[in-house]
Amino acid sequence: MAAEYDDDYEANDDLAERLDALDEDLIEARAEALRQSLADYELDDDDAELLAGIQVDEHGNEYLPALPVVAIVGRPNVGKSQLVNRILGRREAVVEDVPGVTRDRVTYKAEWMDRRFSLVDTGGWEPDAKGIDRSVAQQSEIAIDLADVILFVVDAKVGATSTDEHVVKLLRKTKKPVFLVANKIDDASHEVEAAPLWNLGLGEPHPISAIHGRGVADLLDAVMAKTPEISAVAKHEIGGPRRVAIIGRPNVGKSSLLNKSAGEERVVVNDLAGTTRDPVDEIVEVGGKLWTFVDTAGIRRRVHMHQGADFYASLRTSTALEKAEVAVVVLDVTEPISEQDVRIIDLVLESGRALVLAFNKWDLLNTPELEDKERRYFLEKEIEKDLAHVSWAPRVNISAKTGRHLDKLVPALEEALENWDRRIPTGKLNAFLTELVAEHPHPLRGGKQPRILFGTQAGTRPPTFVLFTTGFLDPGYRRFIQRRLREVYPFEGTPVIVNMRVRERRKKH
Repeated sequence: MAAEYDDDYEANDDLAERLDALDEDLIEARAEALRQSLADYELDDDDAELLAGIQVDEHGNEYLPALPVVAIVGRPNVGKSQLVNRILGRREAVVEDVPGVTRDRVTYKAEWMDRRFSLVDTGGWEPDAKGIDRSVAQQSEIAIDLADVILFVVDAKVGATSTDEHVVKLLRKTKKPVFLVANKIDDASHEVEAAPLWNLGLGEPHPISAIHGRGVADLLDAVMAKTPEISAVAKHEIGGPRRVAIIGRPNVGKSSLLNKSAGEERVVVNDLAGTTRDPVDEIVEVGGKLWTFVDTAGIRRRVHMHQGADFYASLRTSTALEKAEVAVVVLDVTEPISEQDVRIIDLVLESGRALVLAFNKWDLLNTPELEDKERRYFLEKEIEKDLAHVSWAPRVNISAKTGRHLDKLVPALEEALENWDRRIPTGKLNAFLTELVAEHPHPLRGGKQPRILFGTQAGTRPPTFVLFTTGFLDPGYRRFIQRRLREVYPFEGTPVIVNMRVRERRKKH
């Protein structure tokens, strides 16, 4: 039944016109009546706080401080991913009995004793016989730079190896808290195996068994005692030029775009995928305005190693998004849209940042080689199929190399950021919901029909709405509400989040 409201459903009504025709006073009176009716339902403290928040000044935009970052480092096959899964309480990271299997997604949101933090799993390099020490050290350097606290995992049964010694040298230099984790201590009788690790000079080893969970709670208690409330490495500054992350898979033209935007050679353009330390922000004037391009160091210098390219790209993308307000995802139109492109876009959606899609190398679509292959036709089909879930993102067709249509990037950024900050007054939101539900009620579920009691916008950046309901709204119906919100209000360039709070009627005594 709910399928009729899914993404294919088209509502041919005059909702926008009907809302425009409503009297402002009537809208406010109706919203207040709906809000008063919530007194008949069981509400908790969070609900009261949210409802009180409606009185907040509509222009007061809040910045959420970035979560502290805890990084897990160590050589292959010491149990880093198992420790990640144990901390998360679910199987998220890839675990195989083969070194170097961690790929793609490396940042997770974790929680311990009411403390939330970002957990970074740094397992994703590809070891080879010659370069393993160097690659482990290199990926550890990045993790150390991008973290507030470091967990260094060692296989206590094997003891410290020469590879571990490479990482220890780096860890001794950092001023950040470092926890030496002695993994694979499955019971108390094995704890003696952790004692030799004192010699590493990193303080007391914490004996744990990631696979069984032994000792992990004590470790996390100790880690949280040293973890700051707000990240020192990924903090959001208030004010200043708007912060833009240029992201995309290797070699799509990110550095060329930055150079052309800046009007000078700021970044070394190189075909080797890689990274360096020290995330750097660049203030650049584009379209007569100053912008901060965040985390540009990753494409700054040549790196003669392919190892861990997926890991570095993913970690750099996550870090850039933490600091940015809007992401420009660069796509190469001469190649098919890849799974990696879609994953990068999904990272933006997970981060809640505004989004602009830059289709690079557009000038090459007019070359005879590509015209013969009907690349433009296939590109539109790929966009329709693979990017349908971000059809609301502004598209700019550019050539980073020649500078063609770069002037269109600024209006797209401005539109996305303006809508990312957009707030819909409570009265208008409830008028929208009332009219929408009257025309298209939720399908019956088990003989009952969930009702929307009241709606409010809980926040901006991105616009986040909370609906108080009498029952669970089907995902298809929630997507329907999101789509209609986009049709009535300007939300181009920003994710729109619709959450529910199912509340039961108070029992009469």
